[in-house]
Amino acid sequence: MKYAIPVVIVLVLGSLAGGFYYWRTQQRVAVAPAPVASSPPAVVPVTPPKPQIHYPVPKPVVPMAKPLPPLAKSDAAMKNVLTGFFGPGSVEELFVPRDIVHRFVVLVDSLPHRKLSMRFRLFKSVAGRFLASGSEDSPVLDPDNYQRYTPYVLMAQAVSSKTLVATYIRFYPLLQQEYKSMGYPHGYFNDRVVAAIDNMLATPNVTGPIKLIRPNVLYQFADPKLEALSAGQKVLLRMGPENAARIKAKLEAIRGDLTGQVPKR
Repeated sequence: MKYAIPVVIVLVLGSLAGGFYYWRTQQRVAVAPAPVASSPPAVVPVTPPKPQIHYPVPKPVVPMAKPLPPLAKSDAAMKNVLTGFFGPGSVEELFVPRDIVHRFVVLVDSLPHRKLSMRFRLFKSVAGRFLASGSEDSPVLDPDNYQRYTPYVLMAQAVSSKTLVATYIRFYPLLQQEYKSMGYPHGYFNDRVVAAIDNMLATPNVTGPIKLIRPNVLYQFADPKLEALSAGQKVLLRMGPENAARIKAKLEAIRGDLTGQVPKR
């Protein structure tokens, strides 16, 4: 079966080539009057329709005191925002404080996919190593792993959703500019943000032990349904049910402040 598609392609191309050769032969032997030259039909340019925006970004509640910096020089401003939220120690410990706008946009865009982009990650690696418990033949996710994510959960809970959304709205033009430059010239980044939030809110609640397998070096979820989840959903599972519940609550609040809608779960 693996050769079926190439064979079909060869047959189709062969048929087209044969038909083209037959048409050229008939053109040589047939006697017909010379064609009358005519002007080609006028080509009317077609303007592509504007993309439909599902979740327009709200207008800023407070007008900006000064203009945004250029995208290429936005790291200082973004780092000041992160420092104001979480403190200088947490920023240096947990974040990669360069190309922040690009890393944030890449993170949001990749969350609903199967894998996160590690090359342009916004956060540094979670402290500690991954732990599995149980027998070697039947390992499970060790609950001690959940503590590795606690600093991120506490950091997320420390800032109100309204403050986060207000800051996001302020810097949204830079985020939209970066999103378009990444290969989405007609895309709307805020729609992608809401889609990523909805995807993570749809993460199943798993309360019992999560079985693992180790086909290679890295562990995977033994349940194919869990292994098929998106990268963002898998992160929530690795956090543990309590941490995941806290993050979901924060995401629901952010979504409500951003869209005026409460998602149905």
